[in-house]
Amino acid sequence: MNQTYALTAVTVVVLVTVLVGALGLRISRTTSDFYVASRTVGPRLNAAAISGEYLSAASFLGVAGLVLLQGPEMLWYPVGYTAGYLVLLVLVAAPLRRSGAYTLPDFAEARLQSRAVRRIAVLFVLGVGWLYLLPQLQGAGLTLEVLTGAPHWVGGVVVAFVVTAAVAAGGMRSITFVQAFQYWLKLTALLVPAFFLIAAWSGDGAPRASFDAPAVFREHTAVTLGEDVRLSVDEPLTVTVTGRVDGAEHAGVPLTLESGRHSVAARTRLEFTPGSVVPDAHAGPGPDAPGWSTALSGGEHRLYATYGLILATFLGTMGLPHVAVRFYTSPHGRAARRTTLVVLGLLGVFYLLPQVYGALGRIYAPELALTGDADAAVLVLPERMLGGQLGDLLGALLAGGAFAAFLSTASGLTMAVAGVLHQDVLPRRGVGTFRLAVVVAMAVPLAGGTVATEVPVADAVGLAFAVSASSFCPLLVLGIWWRGLTPPGAVAGLLTGGGAALGAVVATRTGLVPAGWAHALLAWPAVWSVPLGFLTMVTVSLATRSRIPAGTAAALARLHLPEDVAPRRAAGGAR
Repeated sequence: MNQTYALTAVTVVVLVTVLVGALGLRISRTTSDFYVASRTVGPRLNAAAISGEYLSAASFLGVAGLVLLQGPEMLWYPVGYTAGYLVLLVLVAAPLRRSGAYTLPDFAEARLQSRAVRRIAVLFVLGVGWLYLLPQLQGAGLTLEVLTGAPHWVGGVVVAFVVTAAVAAGGMRSITFVQAFQYWLKLTALLVPAFFLIAAWSGDGAPRASFDAPAVFREHTAVTLGEDVRLSVDEPLTVTVTGRVDGAEHAGVPLTLESGRHSVAARTRLEFTPGSVVPDAHAGPGPDAPGWSTALSGGEHRLYATYGLILATFLGTMGLPHVAVRFYTSPHGRAARRTTLVVLGLLGVFYLLPQVYGALGRIYAPELALTGDADAAVLVLPERMLGGQLGDLLGALLAGGAFAAFLSTASGLTMAVAGVLHQDVLPRRGVGTFRLAVVVAMAVPLAGGTVATEVPVADAVGLAFAVSASSFCPLLVLGIWWRGLTPPGAVAGLLTGGGAALGAVVATRTGLVPAGWAHALLAWPAVWSVPLGFLTMVTVSLATRSRIPAGTAAALARLHLPEDVAPRRAAGGAR
């Protein structure tokens, strides 16, 4: 890819983000402006902003990488991300808006009249928010390094600076316009090159069945591995090897790999003949290689892992702090529901496109499955299939879209975390303290990224969804629909469900769990940690029925009745 074009595209995205964000500085005056845009954001603008912040680089790049690696079986992957808004639409969107809250801790305190529940909710908002921010900064560094050759830390610093400036300038009003713009930029960045790529594919004579069959090399291909890997071969495969395979050195000689797994050392060169099947590759020894597209690649008990990931994305969406806070900006409950309907449409359109890039990547860039760079399929296809200036320009457009994905998601997360820090951690002194909270919200994951440089992006994102699904999902669903929920039950469920999900994944990442079912159960905990969170909340609440808050009936009426007839009472954080 032409580095000048790519750098120009990223620069333009950054400058437009700053300029659009500066608009918020002119129109944001009150605390309500900064927190919830004074609850005046209409459904179409709000839906575009939600879609912009929700579609992170894991969606922009990672879905295509998954399809490249594993083929049509990964087409279900975006379903969980999109269907999570269906749960929001049916169970949460309107009641959450009617609560009058600014943040999830506000809702928790208003519903249960308990400072203890609020404090626990604060911890989980900060934890989930920072977990999700960390991979955005790390991914930005990796992307800018690949595109321009800049040092790894540069991308994270650029995103941190731009996001901090935009959010601090105008708060929610500012980032609403920024994220709406970035959604349409990301959609355009995928849609326009897709037309050219499909046209090139249709006139190339490439085999139409490749998407349904194992990926193969169309021409003689040499791959030099950047790290130790394990290759999985289903049928005997002959390759020319220069380097170490299964502990033996080879100097440019043909070697037949029998069915099974083979260890290949870093810097080994493998040459494949046309028509050779692309073997599965995984980092070895140890966990799978980092990247958005490694979620299920080659793991054990993949059907269970699939269910675990679907459940985490399906139920975890409602508890993501940057998603929940968006519904507080709607004028009323009906607008929140309409917003969710529009979001479903916008996400559905967007998720049609990464599948195209993944399918074409299996044909034109299959070696990315070996090098661990499957996430780069979206970025390399224009140059690979079109070449010349057109390929460079389309590649630059995709690079700008990828960087917009980091900026938009990081903006929403920073806004959500800063709101909680401002209300519950830092002394409240108006807009000035809010801006300090923005700096702190971004500084923590930026500093953490310098320490946790080897944390796979997919792990951090998946962990955030699993923890959210196991903690906030039970709190929101039961808090909105069950009058029997008590403060002790809420605290116990948050700590048990969310704590179990967090502990399980950390245990697997530190290598404390042996391979097999134990590893699968803990690596994908949502299947059991979500029911555990619900069961704990219900059981403890039934055992503490005397602790049901006195104002529960009025609180539920406020959540479920239209605003013009519901009892009026300020939420916990709206005071």
